[in-house]
Amino acid sequence: MSNKKIAFLTGTRADFGKIKSLIEIIEVQENFEAHIFVTGMHMLEDYGYTLIEVERCGFKNIATFNNHTHEATMDLTLAKTISGFSEFVKKTKPDLIVIHGDRVEALAGAIVGSLNNILVAHIEGGELSGTIDELIRHATSKMSHIHFVANEKAKKLLKQMGELSESIYTIGSPDIDIMFSNNLPDLNTVKTYYNIQFSNYAVAMFHPVTTEYNNIELYSNNFVKALIKSEKNYVVIFPNNDLGSKVIINTYKKLMKNDRFRVFPSVRFEYFLTLLKNAEFIIGNSSAGIREAPYYGIPTINIGTRQDNRSALESIINTNYSEQEILDAITKSKISTPIEVKAFGTGNSAQAFLNTLKMESFWETNHQKQFIKL
Repeated sequence: MSNKKIAFLTGTRADFGKIKSLIEIIEVQENFEAHIFVTGMHMLEDYGYTLIEVERCGFKNIATFNNHTHEATMDLTLAKTISGFSEFVKKTKPDLIVIHGDRVEALAGAIVGSLNNILVAHIEGGELSGTIDELIRHATSKMSHIHFVANEKAKKLLKQMGELSESIYTIGSPDIDIMFSNNLPDLNTVKTYYNIQFSNYAVAMFHPVTTEYNNIELYSNNFVKALIKSEKNYVVIFPNNDLGSKVIINTYKKLMKNDRFRVFPSVRFEYFLTLLKNAEFIIGNSSAGIREAPYYGIPTINIGTRQDNRSALESIINTNYSEQEILDAITKSKISTPIEVKAFGTGNSAQAFLNTLKMESFWETNHQKQFIKL
């Protein structure tokens, strides 16, 4: 097999955490050349300028592009990302584009790849959720040629969407690789780095649901009030930069002078995992409460609709947006017995990904999409 260039696109701290182990394993292979296109939230100082975290990994080929327009113009952000990534692709000439999840950056990557006759591999398609993310995710899947999914449930959904079974590879969720690696810092290192002085704490992450924009201020205020009234300690992390994020960040001003709260624009992925692993619980509507927390045996208080159709484990307490219901859930956030979770793999996703790329048949995938009728 001839040498292959693999272009990875990352737009957020979250999707970088998902694909980092995949980049790392490709980076050290003789027959593969990894290129990373960094855009989106990574380039914004208000959200921690997490390009620095990508650069700290020491990858050989990193390109950057500022796709920011305005939080209310996801369509223009999509258009700008398409333009920037198209220029990158024409210069780099990758053999494969790897994208993750349900952000407009991923959709841009799929559009550019498919319209330029380049193979596109989508990580973690075939998932369900309750927001605009689901539309973006499914659209991205339809624009992609190859699918690396977390489990058989996701594979089945993609097959329902008409995707070829032989183009779907079940590898688990790649962030599980990092969750159980030996590279996580110890808790004291993390607390010192972020100046977290309380011993017991919970993690709080609340993202805007763009289809519920008119109510975001009310929902966020209820969230903040419940956290304050609970009298517990919290590590609070800024939301994604979607429509409504500035409203949420504004409500967090009530927390910033309170000694029981440490509020951060972003937290390094491995450091976040250590914080999560040692937390009393995680609260909000982040997918970390659905994916990562159960693997660590950490209770989740999942608020509202953002994770609809995803949250069925017994470690997850689902609430509406009311202050009282959130507060009541905080007092119940206990797991009496450990939960065995295998729904998103066992921590060997990167190796499974590499093994697939080493197959000659993988590179013979038809660039002309086929639709299979059930």
